[in-house]
Amino acid sequence: VSAPGGTSQRFLKRTLDVVVSGTAALLLAPVLLVIGLLIRHETGGSILFRQRRVGRFGREFDLLKFQTLVPRTLAEGDTGWNISNDDRLGPLGRLLRASSIDELPQLWNVLRGDMSLVGPRPERPHFVKLFSERYSHYADRHRVPVGLTGWAQIHRLRGDTSIDDRARFDNAYCDQWSVWSDVKIIMKTVGEVFRHSGG
Repeated sequence: VSAPGGTSQRFLKRTLDVVVSGTAALLLAPVLLVIGLLIRHETGGSILFRQRRVGRFGREFDLLKFQTLVPRTLAEGDTGWNISNDDRLGPLGRLLRASSIDELPQLWNVLRGDMSLVGPRPERPHFVKLFSERYSHYADRHRVPVGLTGWAQIHRLRGDTSIDDRARFDNAYCDQWSVWSDVKIIMKTVGEVFRHSGG
C-alpha cells in the first residue's frame, strides 16, 4: 500500500485546498461571527471546541469545531462515540450538527495544512487505535491527508455507521484519487449540506 499521486498532483491538491478554504473563510466570515455569538448565548461556554485527531502518517493535530455543547469532562469528547442525542444539545446545536455547519472552523485546519478539503475523516487517537486493532485495513487510510469531507461521507457513511465500510470507502478513495475526484466530492458535499443530511 503506497500513497497515491505524483508531486504535481499533490501540489495541485494543496493549491486547491488553500484557494477554496481561504475564499470560503473570507466569504463566510460574517456568518461564522454570528454563529459564534449564538453559540456563546446558547451554551454559555467557548465558541470553539478543540479535539486531538490523527492525520496523515499518524500525526496528531487539534481539530476545530463550533462547540455545540459543553463536555462534562475533558475525556468525554476524546472517548465518547456519538452524542447526537445528548439532552444538552439545544436547538442551535442540533441544527449545526444536522447541517454539518459545526465543521466549518476546520477551514482553518485546511489552511494550516493539518488536513485537506477532501480525504478520509480524521478520528480521535483512542478510536484509531481501537479500529486499527479490529480492522486490518483501517490504518491504510492514513497514507493520504485527512479531509473535511470524503468519499465515505457523501455516501452517508458517518455517525453510527459501519466502520469497516467507511474504511473500505476511504481506501478506495486513496487508490483512485485525483484532483478531479476531489472537485466532484466537494460539489456533492455542498449538495448534501443543503439537504441537511449530516448527523
